[in-house]
Amino acid sequence: MKLKVESEHSSTQALYAEFRRPLLSFFLRRVKDAGEAEDLTQEVFSRLLPKHPQDGIADARGYVFRIAVNLLRDRARRKGVRNAALLSDVHPGRVASLVAELVEDRHPERVLLAKDEVGRVVRALGALPERTRDMYLLFRLESMKQRDIAHLYGLSRSTVEKEVTRATLHLALWLERGGR
Repeated sequence: MKLKVESEHSSTQALYAEFRRPLLSFFLRRVKDAGEAEDLTQEVFSRLLPKHPQDGIADARGYVFRIAVNLLRDRARRKGVRNAALLSDVHPGRVASLVAELVEDRHPERVLLAKDEVGRVVRALGALPERTRDMYLLFRLESMKQRDIAHLYGLSRSTVEKEVTRATLHLALWLERGGR
């Protein structure tokens, strides 16, 4: 039994060594507070510990960053609820009119067109090799630095730059062809 505990401990240490810096960088770009970024990074590992990473997680990188994204969503939800409560305390009668002014108009037709466009872009990205697509998404959507992506994949920064350029060129040509 002791051997399994040591194995779980070393596996968690390996994940911590591999993902701590990229996670911290990921959170810092989003929360702009080093203390909160550190807390969120620690929370990822505290959620990961009970899962026993060596027991069936095929894509540890994807799993770790999925936890990170979910933490940010939870944080945004909590913050939104807290801010709405504060706003209603200050301006009890004006909350509905303020929200109406701040929220973008979302007609059903516009929503359907946007969903269709996003679906086409996702299909275009799906034509790329998985590694290229993942690097592009980390760089463009997650605003991760190329050096951090390179460290995460164990590649040179130049390789990451080439993969991101390849994906960008693919999407540019796809758009030029009218999304086909």
